[in-house]
Amino acid sequence: MKTGTRESLEELKQLEKQVRKGGSEKAVERQHKVGKLTARERVDIFFDEGSFVELDLFARHECHDFEMEKRRPYGDAVITGYGKVDGRIVYAYAQDFTVLGGTVGVRHARKVCHIMDMARKTKAPVVGLIDSGGARIQEGMRGTYSLLFAENIDTSGVVPQIFAIMGNCAGGGVYSPILGDFIFMVEGTSQMFITGPDVIKAVTGEEITAQDLGGSKPQSSIAGNCDFVVKNDEECLKAIKKLMSFLPSSYREKPPVVDTGDSPDRCDESLVDIVPANPKRTFNMHGVISSVVDNGDFFEAKADYARNIITGFARIGGYPVGIVANQPTVKAGSLDCDASDKAARFYRTCDCFNIPIITFTDVPGYLPGVTEEHRGIIRHGAKMLYAYREATVPKINCIIRKAYGGSLFAMGSKTMGADMVFSWPSAEIAVMGADGAVNILYRKEMEAAEDKDEFRKRKAEEYRRHFSTPYWSASVQVVDIIIAPSETRPNLVRGLEMLWNKVEERAPRKHGNIPL
Repeated sequence: MKTGTRESLEELKQLEKQVRKGGSEKAVERQHKVGKLTARERVDIFFDEGSFVELDLFARHECHDFEMEKRRPYGDAVITGYGKVDGRIVYAYAQDFTVLGGTVGVRHARKVCHIMDMARKTKAPVVGLIDSGGARIQEGMRGTYSLLFAENIDTSGVVPQIFAIMGNCAGGGVYSPILGDFIFMVEGTSQMFITGPDVIKAVTGEEITAQDLGGSKPQSSIAGNCDFVVKNDEECLKAIKKLMSFLPSSYREKPPVVDTGDSPDRCDESLVDIVPANPKRTFNMHGVISSVVDNGDFFEAKADYARNIITGFARIGGYPVGIVANQPTVKAGSLDCDASDKAARFYRTCDCFNIPIITFTDVPGYLPGVTEEHRGIIRHGAKMLYAYREATVPKINCIIRKAYGGSLFAMGSKTMGADMVFSWPSAEIAVMGADGAVNILYRKEMEAAEDKDEFRKRKAEEYRRHFSTPYWSASVQVVDIIIAPSETRPNLVRGLEMLWNKVEERAPRKHGNIPL
């Protein structure tokens, strides 16, 4: 029959309807029973209504072994295409667990590679909704996953790559999302691991459940692979949209500035008393962050991992920013291996997509101890130094309380490229804390003193007064402005306004060699 006739159009409509239905009713029922949406439902919720354009709808695998010629569904277990999310073009793919278990074969992979290639060319974000039984072993070793890895690597730093593990993600499949920028997981239904519980038991004898091995809790709090944990599929898709609101569509754009309705001149007198007078007492840095960001809205990333450092996104005066802050309530806010990795990664992500970096500093130093030294704190700490210096986005550091030694440089000093350094008047900025300095500088005198405690106390106070105050740091241009705590927000807004169009060019080279 000739193409273009009414009959062929009706055939097309029926075929499209059949393909978009996905798997069998039983497969869909099983998906819903465990609390998961289908791939099609996820796509429909994620994109602005009526905006999604599906690509490669009729792609099919070419495997004829193991009776696979009898199972050649159109679409090959993955939905791919583009549409609008809050009015912006976004590419996405959603693996369909109701069709061939969402397994990844060559055609499946090439469909995904197609939209990633288009995303790079058109400079729009990519979102992957992962729910797969793994590689389709019937197709053999044909470099299926490596096709995805290559695209992930080529796309890195060009456009945002956001992944949501909304079911199973195992084996080689885990490396595609980890090569992206952000990973979301859903409580109770998400899991990601290289080898599953059965293989681990067979090889090592260890027994563990899939959730305890690769669920959202261990992946977000122990392994640090997961950035955001959500309660269900609907919340996950909503959270992805919120994350995207802070990001530009590509490295060529600045992130979107919006009017949040929060006055840029707003001050907060409660900050005057937030830091305890006793330097050995802690306070929650979240209180400072909530006070200065627009409407107290802070979108924290890796909240349960390396909790001695805080990372996340917010707006200050409408400007999107990435925030890195020490958390005094955990390990006194010191930097250890995991915290250094977490902060370094976040610095680099912000720099990729032109997001200003704001640091709030209360850091006593790198965490001392044999364990950290043997874990490689020298190398891990250097990642943070490297990432901060390498970043060319606007960088503002606000010293809240302590800023000691090399850890200050990791949080952002003038010498490491901070554009502006603010300090609260009660802050201490020094090579080390006064007590430690006195033990080194006056060791002999202290041994000879009749009242050693009184001598130490007096000399420590002298050291603080002469060398640790922000006024001394301001005198040698380590600090730009000493600000009242209550005026932290308006000072940050003015700094961001001034730095928004900053351009910094570096000497040409192939690439640096970060101490990974």
